[in-house]
Amino acid sequence: MEYSPPPLFKQGASARAKVVFFAMIAIALLVIDARMNTLTMIRQGVGVILYPLQAAALMPRDAAYAVGDYFSSLSSLQKENSELKRERVANAQALQQGQYLMAENAQLRALLAAAERLSVKSVMSEILYDTRDAFTRKIVVDRGAHHGITPGQPVIDDIGVVGQVTRVFPFTSEITLLTDKDFAIPVQVVRSGVRSIAYGRGQSGVLDLRFMSTNADVQKGDMLVTTGIDGVYPAGLSVASVTQVESESSDAFARIMCQPSAGIGRNKHLLILMPEAKAVPRSELEDAVEKKDKSLRKRSPEPVKDPAKATVAPETKAEPRVAPIQGAPAKLAPANAPAQIAPKPAASPAQAAPAPSVSVQAPLKPLATTQGVSAQATPKPLTPPKQIQPAQ
Repeated sequence: MEYSPPPLFKQGASARAKVVFFAMIAIALLVIDARMNTLTMIRQGVGVILYPLQAAALMPRDAAYAVGDYFSSLSSLQKENSELKRERVANAQALQQGQYLMAENAQLRALLAAAERLSVKSVMSEILYDTRDAFTRKIVVDRGAHHGITPGQPVIDDIGVVGQVTRVFPFTSEITLLTDKDFAIPVQVVRSGVRSIAYGRGQSGVLDLRFMSTNADVQKGDMLVTTGIDGVYPAGLSVASVTQVESESSDAFARIMCQPSAGIGRNKHLLILMPEAKAVPRSELEDAVEKKDKSLRKRSPEPVKDPAKATVAPETKAEPRVAPIQGAPAKLAPANAPAQIAPKPAASPAQAAPAPSVSVQAPLKPLATTQGVSAQATPKPLTPPKQIQPAQ
C-alpha cells in the first residue's frame, strides 16, 4: 500500500530540486557580488539588524571571561606593582648617583677653570672628613707632604677662598676653614679700596670686620677680596660680601658682618695653591750699609779682640805735622795748638840748609765693632805734633 501525504501537507517540489534551485541562486549572487559589488548595502543592513542578536548571544561568554580575568589580573597586578616598586628604588638610587656625579663633574670643571685662571701652581684635593673638635672649623684632605703641601698654603674653590693649610702629614693635611674663630685674613673692599682684616665667628658661618671706624666707607653688598700684601694669598681672590653694617655714634667701631663667597660646607674637592717662594730683593739702604761696613773693615788696622772694650775715636781734622830733622831735639806743643814751622836759619852761601819736609797727619780711623755691642765713643788722646828747631 502506497503512502501519500494528505493534500494539506503536500510539500510541492522534491528536495533535490530545491537544493539545485537554491544552489544556483547562491552561485548567481556570489558572481554578481564579486563582479558588480551590488550587495554591499544589503550586507550592511543585514549586519545592523543582526547585531543585537549577536551581542545577546555573546553576553554569557563575555561574562565568563570577565570573571576569570578579574581574579587572574588581581594577582598579576600585585606582582607587577612589586616589581615596579623595586625598579623605582633602583632607578632612584641611580638617579641620585647621576645627579651627584653631574654636580661633582660641574664642580671639577669649575675648579679646573679656576686653576687655569690662576698664575700659580695648584693641587686638586678631596675632602676626607671633618675634625672631631666641635669648637673649630677644620677639615682633612687627601694631600700631604708627599705631594708637596706645606703649612700656610691657601685653599680655594671655584668661587673664592676656603681656608689655609695649618698642619701637614705625609699623606694628609689639615685645613682651617675661613669661618674658624681663630682665623683672620687681610681683605680689601673692591669699591672703595678700604683695607681691613676679616675674622671668623665659629659655628655661625659668617665673618666680621673688627676695629672699623663708624665712618668707614663700607656698604652693604660690597665685595671683599684678598689684598696680596700678606705674601700668602694672591691678590684679587674673592673672600666674602658685606651683609650687614651697623654704625652708631655711641660706639667706637662699626659692626660689619660678611658672608663667605666660597662654599665652605658644601664642597667635595678643593684647590691648594702652591706659590713659589721668591727671593726678597735687597734694598739700596742695605747695600749701602754693607759697603760702608766693608770699607770700615779694610781701614781698620787691627780687629777688635774684646768687643766689650771696643771704642770709636771721633773723627778729627787733619793737622799738619813737621817731620823732625835728624840730630835736632824735639819739643812738644799743645794738642790744640796749630802746627808751626820754624823759620829757615840764615846759612852761609857755602852751606845750604836742607828744606824742612812737612807731613800731614791722617785722621784717626774708627775701630770696627761687633754686632750687638754698643761702641762707646771715648776720645783717644792725640799725640801732639813735634816742633822742629833749626840745626845749629
